[in-house]
Amino acid sequence: MYSGTRAIAMELGLCEPVACIDGSHIVDSGTHRELATAPLPPEALATLCRLLERTGPTVFAFAGDRLYYDANGQPYLPYLATWSEDTVEVETVLDPDRFGYEEKVAALVALGTEDQIASAHEALREHHGTLLQAACFALQRPEDGGLWGMIARAARVDKGTALEWLAAHYGITLDEIVAVGDWVNDIPMLERAGCSFAMGQAPDSVKAAADHVLSADAWTGGGIAEAAERAGLL
Repeated sequence: MYSGTRAIAMELGLCEPVACIDGSHIVDSGTHRELATAPLPPEALATLCRLLERTGPTVFAFAGDRLYYDANGQPYLPYLATWSEDTVEVETVLDPDRFGYEEKVAALVALGTEDQIASAHEALREHHGTLLQAACFALQRPEDGGLWGMIARAARVDKGTALEWLAAHYGITLDEIVAVGDWVNDIPMLERAGCSFAMGQAPDSVKAAADHVLSADAWTGGGIAEAAERAGLL
């Protein structure tokens, strides 16, 4: 989310558009003004809430630049706070009309057991490519203890469409863009960029989508510098 990247943009002195939530929210880091948003359609959000209530995972809502959670989400806040430090507790995330989000919902994130997430993901398959899309994944940190996650957001929006938006904004082509990624949600971006790099620890599917694989990984650091040097930018 933008609140999770704003401090980095300010530290680097960037006053440019920042694409967040897999391209669902684009914000000007100089003025903090929202430039583009792709919220979940109300009918899709209602269906999604019903399905998640039935399957039972803990759910968080990303709306505007805030992370909404309820009592069930309290134990997972340290993990979700890496996405946004602006958190708001509500009575229940799964009934938005009951308390009213201040902004339209860009995404819902669910955390639970592998069975809970798999059941929710399967139930949403009929909506893929129409109103919403969802991706599920196993959390990688040892302290997560086998926890699985799922993120659901509007269809036909991803990091690749965000790259297209940025190219149009700057009046350049996708071939002029260098991209670096390390996870499955980066694949649309890596496939569209003129030159793309996968981090050393990335899954095989991510490495296959990139033009090059970096020797740097999340533990050694230096991935952006290596990519910039190899792309001829340094």
